[in-house]
Amino acid sequence: MQVGYIVGATRTLGKAQGYLGLPVKDEMLGCGAPQMTTAWLPTPEEIIAIVGGAAIYVRILGSSHPPILVDVGPVPE
Repeated sequence: MQVGYIVGATRTLGKAQGYLGLPVKDEMLGCGAPQMTTAWLPTPEEIIAIVGGAAIYVRILGSSHPPILVDVGPVPE
């Protein structure tokens, strides 16, 4: 997966530490809980694998797993 740009990004994580940077959009859920949204773009090879039934893996660094949501964004114009 390639890091994508999320429309309305409010900050970029990791760039100051020498990484490419991860654009993040800070949002609030309807219940008032904060969330951070990022965009990821599958490569052509990954798209073929997903269409073929491959699972999408989400890896969380560390040993404590925060609540997460995995969703599909809008189709690009």
